[in-house]
Amino acid sequence: MLAIRIPKEIEQRLENLAQKTGRTKTFYAREAILAHLEDLEDYYLAAESYAEFRANKEESIPAEDVVNRLGLGD
Repeated sequence: MLAIRIPKEIEQRLENLAQKTGRTKTFYAREAILAHLEDLEDYYLAAESYAEFRANKEESIPAEDVVNRLGLGD
């Protein structure tokens, strides 16, 4: 169970959409979350990994070197 507070304006938009389509506000709130959750996960997990990479002072390899090592270049 999740309870969130949203501005009245957004709640009214959800209410209008729900009434016009015969679906619930919860349905549309869930759809909106699902539509953006993967992007949020990708962003925050990548930022966390990058911060860890920087903190550990790991060595990076230029993309061009990787391409050449794998024989993917021209």
